[in-house]
Amino acid sequence: MVSRINIREQTEKKEEALSRYAAKSRFSRGRLRKEEPCPIRTDFQRDRDRIIHCKAFRRLKHKTQVFIAPSGDHYVTRLTHTLEVSQIARTIARALDLNEDLTEAIALGHDLGHTPFGHIGEEVLNELYHAGFRHNEQSLRVVDVLEKEGQGLNLTWEVRDGILNHSKGQAEILGEGWGDANTLEGQICKIADIVAYLNHDVEDAIRASVISHSDLPSPVTATLGHKHSQRVNTLVCDIISYSRSVGDNGNSTKPIIGMSPAVLRAANILRQFLFARVYNPSLGGEEVAKAREILHLLYSHFLEHEDGLPRELVCLPGSREQKVIDYIAGMTDQYALRLAEEISQ
Repeated sequence: MVSRINIREQTEKKEEALSRYAAKSRFSRGRLRKEEPCPIRTDFQRDRDRIIHCKAFRRLKHKTQVFIAPSGDHYVTRLTHTLEVSQIARTIARALDLNEDLTEAIALGHDLGHTPFGHIGEEVLNELYHAGFRHNEQSLRVVDVLEKEGQGLNLTWEVRDGILNHSKGQAEILGEGWGDANTLEGQICKIADIVAYLNHDVEDAIRASVISHSDLPSPVTATLGHKHSQRVNTLVCDIISYSRSVGDNGNSTKPIIGMSPAVLRAANILRQFLFARVYNPSLGGEEVAKAREILHLLYSHFLEHEDGLPRELVCLPGSREQKVIDYIAGMTDQYALRLAEEISQ
């Protein structure tokens, strides 16, 4: 009888060849609840698979990124954004000899808690709920509590840390208030998120005729490039080059994930441009007003009619307000629209 080969142990041995700064799955801080290890997958690979197969991940395909209910088929959704972040982050992690499996798991899970109707949804829920609402904290709540009817996905500490600490708010890239994940893989996901949305939001804004290519600030195009692919390539290559040089400085200081001063300046100029011309103006208008109205209606309705909440949420511990927030935050744009129409009839 042939003995079963433990593929996971072989993979864990291969991880020993990674950078000394890489997170090794064998040395994970563990899960909230102890589990028997998988004979085939490392703990980080197992986390990635759990995220891909969870309900919240599937719903990302019907959640808005920036533009609400766009008429075209090529606008970015939360799902396509997540896949872009994963691709960019994996490229950087592989080039830096860091743990690609951990990086992928964090990237795929980072936006699971995002609301319907893009950033306006997060803003409205933050206004309505007395405890406040932040999508990174909700993403952690999704994987810890809400998935699998209250059991959660029981992910590793490293993946959970990366999900919680990926958000930047309106702080400048790498500036004051930026904060960091506790693994380099988590830091990669945080900066890959920036690279992805800066560039696909430019393309979506041009597609929506909000801006044109000629509107992009000259320091941005001169440093990063005129085309989407050029800008992404410049940013990714710079992050890899800068982070490698910091890690090769010959001392014992742990490297950081960052950008060179010139590229960082151009990236921040592009980000400020998007806030001024795309993000802040998009918070007005008829569609945004409708989204606000829908979210207010849903919140007030389910506060008064808890029996309308899904059974798996009703059974969870916590306040009714928290359960209503959990329900609304998990909705897709179209589901929220349909539900609001039914309530209004």
